Amino acid sequence: MEYKDTLLMPKTEFPMRGNLPNREPEIQAKWEEMNIYEKVQKHTEGRPLFILHDGPPYANGDIHMGHALNKVLKDFIVRYKSMSGFCSPYVPGWDTHGLPIEQALTNKGVKRKEMTVAEFRKLCEEYAYEQINNQREQFKRLGVRGDWENPYITLKPEYESQQIKVFGEMAKKGYIYKGKKPVYWSPSSESALAEAEIEYQDKRSASIYVGFPVQDGKGVLDQDVEIVIWTTTPWTIPANLGISVHPDLTYVVVEADERKFLFAEELLETVTNEIGWETAKTVKKVAGKELEGVLAKHPLYDRTSLVMLGEHVTTDAGTGCVHTAPGHGEDDFHVGQKYGLEVLCPVDDKGVMTAEAEGFEGLFYDQANKPITEKLEEARALLKLSFITHSYPHDWRTKKPVIYRATAQWFASIKDFRSELLKAVEETKWVPAWGETRLFNMVRDRGDWCISRQRAWGVPIPVFYAENGEEIITDETIDHVSNLFREQGSNIWFEKEAKELLPEGFSHPGSPNGKFTKETDIMDVWFDSGSSHQAVLVERDDLQRPADLYLEGSDQYRGWFNSSLSTAVAVTGKAPYKGVLSHGFALDGEGRKMSKSIGNVVVPAKVMNQLGADILRLWVASVDYQSDVRVSDAILKQVAEVYRKIRNTFRFLLGNLSDFNPETDAVPFEQLREVDQFMLVKLNKLIKYVRNAYDNYEFAGVYHAVNNFCTLDLSAFYLDFAKDVLYIESADNSERRAIQTVLHESLLALVKLTAPILSHTADEVWAFIPSAKEDSVQLTEMPEAKDFSNAKALENKWNSFMKLRDDVLKALEEARNQKVIGKSLTAKVSLYVNDSTKELLDSISENLSQLFIVSGFEVAGSYDQAPDNAIKLENSAIVVTKAEGETCERCWVVTPEVGKVEEHPTLCERCATVVKENY
Repeated sequence: MEYKDTLLMPKTEFPMRGNLPNREPEIQAKWEEMNIYEKVQKHTEGRPLFILHDGPPYANGDIHMGHALNKVLKDFIVRYKSMSGFCSPYVPGWDTHGLPIEQALTNKGVKRKEMTVAEFRKLCEEYAYEQINNQREQFKRLGVRGDWENPYITLKPEYESQQIKVFGEMAKKGYIYKGKKPVYWSPSSESALAEAEIEYQDKRSASIYVGFPVQDGKGVLDQDVEIVIWTTTPWTIPANLGISVHPDLTYVVVEADERKFLFAEELLETVTNEIGWETAKTVKKVAGKELEGVLAKHPLYDRTSLVMLGEHVTTDAGTGCVHTAPGHGEDDFHVGQKYGLEVLCPVDDKGVMTAEAEGFEGLFYDQANKPITEKLEEARALLKLSFITHSYPHDWRTKKPVIYRATAQWFASIKDFRSELLKAVEETKWVPAWGETRLFNMVRDRGDWCISRQRAWGVPIPVFYAENGEEIITDETIDHVSNLFREQGSNIWFEKEAKELLPEGFSHPGSPNGKFTKETDIMDVWFDSGSSHQAVLVERDDLQRPADLYLEGSDQYRGWFNSSLSTAVAVTGKAPYKGVLSHGFALDGEGRKMSKSIGNVVVPAKVMNQLGADILRLWVASVDYQSDVRVSDAILKQVAEVYRKIRNTFRFLLGNLSDFNPETDAVPFEQLREVDQFMLVKLNKLIKYVRNAYDNYEFAGVYHAVNNFCTLDLSAFYLDFAKDVLYIESADNSERRAIQTVLHESLLALVKLTAPILSHTADEVWAFIPSAKEDSVQLTEMPEAKDFSNAKALENKWNSFMKLRDDVLKALEEARNQKVIGKSLTAKVSLYVNDSTKELLDSISENLSQLFIVSGFEVAGSYDQAPDNAIKLENSAIVVTKAEGETCERCWVVTPEVGKVEEHPTLCERCATVVKENY
């Protein structure tokens, strides 16, 4: 007889190797075939809703690690909620309008100027859908479950229709207006930009100090005094109409280089050093408020610059006398309005100086810096020219510098409902908590929102103009345009004349001849995505507003979180979300931004092709995603190792349950041995902890807890000693069935607890569990933590035993290193213990040799009786010797009992009995 054939070795067809790159697509095909999304919705029908509203990624290019991080985090939450008492539909979305698509078509050789706006827009739409289809497949490959066949897309007619309603509702409340004021303007995009479309990069700029001679000192300043300003934008000097001073600062007139100059007293030393005067003698002091109304002469043109009082003036840099060009700065604009200055802006859409900048017409603004400084020098007005590198706003798409430029634009008046916005921020739950402060400060400090763009690819601003120039935005026109867009899409705006777009028979007192024109600007794309609470949460029957959660990258405090809040509060008075969760950016292994030029980009598709989506998902669970996260081949390798341990645990559990029927073989908790009860207590602590971690979006907690349970509690302890029972004893041995009961409960709990993270592997394991009734683990519920009356006492007792066991393992390791023993089953352990440890060991009815995985064990005496050769540790003194007897051929235990049963001379009594009874 081959005794190895009598062992009950693990049996399972669940493969040891994950082979995820090949197996995951097969699992996804099965999901597709069974329509898993619909099945889950059906299964959870009637439960309370939990809505995670998807912030739409932009439809352009392959997905990157930031996309993967974002979508996988969302999937964790939706899957968990669907398994814990909620109905949690997930509707993915795409943002599709705006410059990047226009740019992509231009790069492909599309000649926009040679076609109509409507024709160009049609090409933009086709391109957007190509990108959506590409990204959709990549998101699905990540294992993200959602209504992929019915996503929301910002270019769809029903979406645009609702967006028009949001605009109309805001206009009705008086929040929408047209005005000429400075906005961020991108010459490279030829369009206004919102704050969310600005990023800061270093730029080298000219730094100039300029003297403005006093023309009328109003009895405060003499005419031989020059007011000194400082600027890093010499090209704005032709637009100068004034100088701002702070009313509460003290200003000094100094004599230097045989001239007299005025600037803030506080900056006397700085200005003297910067300009390079050897001496600067103060001849007069004057309060800032006394300077109001003084007229200086513009250094280049025959006009004056008015001295005005402004609270925005600081002494952080410059001279305390601020060069003021109302057409090129927000503060300049406001102070200019107060003093009745015109809004002069001598720069066109392309950033080229106009005829109003006399002498510099036709120059690109940045190229005008040099000739302007040269003219200032000719006029003896240039006191100092140097160059500085400073942080400067750039267009986030073209990466080129932007300027402040006054143009006629459409605005949403944030100031009119700012207090409601701030209240809505305070009523929202923010994770991390600092998100509240961040958005609160942004809303508190932001100006009105410029919502118009001078582009072709976007949702038109639905405004008509009468013959007398009056703007027409009424309930009637808004409803009509909204319905037109729903039926025919927004392209109709560019295909038809204004008259055809108005309700039939429409008349207006400002158009006696019945003629009308229409607005040609489109809406800021942030208005598009910011309207999704109306166009998606309200439009769809399976969703609701407010959403329970918005989850995006931390850059969306200035983007989608902000624009959604603005439109929702304007229309409903409330935030569109109950909670907001934000994550950081994906960086390389050294914490650097990913860049093609550096060559440090980690591509999700490549990771999935090499390692599998579940490794990428497990990486997402492993990181502290609320900060910036690192990813590299080395990091993913470590994660793959953790995955391997978890997978091996699943395989071991499955293999040792092949002959276990929970309905007939499960042992009630009360009849289990203490060590088995202890493991179920540990398992239920894990369930409680993991569910709490999921509830609080702490996925790294789930990752570490599951990993520790698999490697420490199961593999390193329970499964290690359990093999001696599982493989050696008869199939229906009571201790074996008790262990199998624990393994079965552990398997079911672990598969369900990891299902939101390891979506493919969990479903793969589920298919191999004989007792599993449902088609997919996704159609089950999260395990509920049980309360055991003796849990505390069990934990205290067995945690003490585990400390003692650690001591024994250390002693065995030392004996192995000294060649006293080989494997631990060749050892006998003699323990010398104190009274409390002896009491602990006496109270354990389990086989202690089995628990320590040795062949011989004894309590040989008290701690103070330990011989000199004992290894003295915290809880005991330990002597390790070679076990006496022969090695049993079947169980490998060394015992004098081998050979006592005549028919089986190479077996111990236990093995001989099992073999005799069963074979």
